[in-house]
Amino acid sequence: MLCQSALGVGFMGLSGVLADDRSLAGDPLVARKSHFPARAKRVIHFFLNGAPSHVDTFDPKPMLAKYAGKPLSDTPATERKTGAAFPSPFEFQKHGQSGLEVSELFRLTAQHSDDIAVIRSMYAHVPNHEPSLMLMNCGDSVQARPSVGAWTLYGLGTENRNLPGFIAMCPGGLPIKDNENWQSAFLPGAFQGTFIDPKHEDIGKLIENIKHPHISTPNQRRQLDLIAKWNSRHRAKRLDTRLDARIQSYELAFRMQAEATDAFDIGKEPESIRNLYGSGVHARQTLIARRLLERGVRYVQLWHGKGQPWDNHDKIEPNHRRLAAEIDQPISALLTDLKQRGMLDDTLVIWGGEFGRTPTVELTGAGKSMLGRDHNHYGFSVWMAGGGIKGGTVYGATDEFGFRAQQDPTSVHDLHATILHCLGLEHELLTYRYAGRDFRLTDVHGNVLQDILA
Repeated sequence: MLCQSALGVGFMGLSGVLADDRSLAGDPLVARKSHFPARAKRVIHFFLNGAPSHVDTFDPKPMLAKYAGKPLSDTPATERKTGAAFPSPFEFQKHGQSGLEVSELFRLTAQHSDDIAVIRSMYAHVPNHEPSLMLMNCGDSVQARPSVGAWTLYGLGTENRNLPGFIAMCPGGLPIKDNENWQSAFLPGAFQGTFIDPKHEDIGKLIENIKHPHISTPNQRRQLDLIAKWNSRHRAKRLDTRLDARIQSYELAFRMQAEATDAFDIGKEPESIRNLYGSGVHARQTLIARRLLERGVRYVQLWHGKGQPWDNHDKIEPNHRRLAAEIDQPISALLTDLKQRGMLDDTLVIWGGEFGRTPTVELTGAGKSMLGRDHNHYGFSVWMAGGGIKGGTVYGATDEFGFRAQQDPTSVHDLHATILHCLGLEHELLTYRYAGRDFRLTDVHGNVLQDILA
C-alpha cells in the first residue's frame, strides 16, 4: 500500500522492520545471522549415489568371515533374493589415535580418522533409490520438499552474490531423480542448486553461455536494466515468486561472467596443490569445490557420476575398488587442504549415499551368486568431519552382521538436524509457511546427535 501511494521512504522503513520476513525482504540471498553461534559456515557433501556398502567401507563385520557361505537366520526382507553371508573382500585396519577402523578402499581418507565421526547406525525407509534419494536430500521420501542446500541458503543466505550459493556437480550428467535432488520446491527459486557438469574443462562448456556472443558487457547491463524495469512493473500487480527467481537468475548470471571464470579455473592453483588432489574428473571437481567454498559459496554437493554408479549388485570387489580409487585421494586431499588453510574448523564435510547394502550375497533368479550386494535401508554408514564435529568418533552400531541399525538408530532427520545445528540453525525454528502450514527440513522429527559434536 505504501509503495503504491508513492510513499517510497515509508516503504523503505517498513522493509527494514520486516527484514526478518524473507518473503518481503526483497533479497532472499542476503547473508543472515544464524540462530546461535555456528561452528560451520559452509558444507561440502560427497554423495556416493547408488549406495556404497557400509560393511566394505566404514563398518567392519568379522562375523561375516566366520559365517562365510552359510545362511543367516532372521534376515530382513530385501528387494531382491540374497543368499549366504558374504564377507568383505577388503581388509580393515585401525587408524589414528582413535583407532577408527576403515577399509583399505579408503586408505588415504583413513589418514584423517581423528577428524572423522562415523555414524554406523543410519537407516532409511524403503530399499529403493528414488524415495531414499529424496529422503536423504530433501527430508521426505514421497512429497516434493526443499533440499538441504536450499534450506541452508534460506537460513543463512550466501556470502558471495557473484556466484550461486548452492552448487551441485555431477560428472557426465544427472543422477537418478535429476534436479529434484537439489530442488527448492516451495521455497523461493533463488535457493535451488545450480547444476554443473565438471567433465568439461573448458570454461565455456563447463558453464554454458558464460560470455555473451553478441553484446558488450556495458550494453548487456543496459539490456538487463530494461528487462528488470519491465519485470518490476509486471511484478507490482501480482505475487509471483517464480518471476522473482527469474529476475534474480538473470542478475546472478550477469555477475557470474567475471567471477565464475576465475573460481572454476584450477589452472591458477599451484602445481603442488593440483598434484595433491591427483588427476581425473573427481580431483578436478573437488578442487573446484574448495575454490568455491573459500569464495563464499555456502553449499557444494559432489556426486560421483551420472545415474547410480555405486549400485553394485554384482562383482562388488572390482567395482567398489575402482569407484573408491576415483575419490579416495581427492577426499583426503580436500581434508588436508582445508586444514592447511584453516578452513576445516568452519567447513562441514559429509560423506555417504542414500542407504547401504546387504551383508548377504545377491543371487540371480536361478539362485547363483552374483558376488554383489542388494539394497539395505535397515542400516548403513555416513561420516562427517570439520566444523562442529568431534573427530575420531564412532556413533551407533549395526548388528553383528551389519543388517540393521541396532545401537542408537539414527534417522535421516537426525542427520539433518545435526547438519543444521553445526551451521548454527535450530531445525525446529527454521520453518517456512506454505499451504497453511509451517514446514521444516526435519518435518516433525529429528534430534541433534550431541555425542558427535565437538
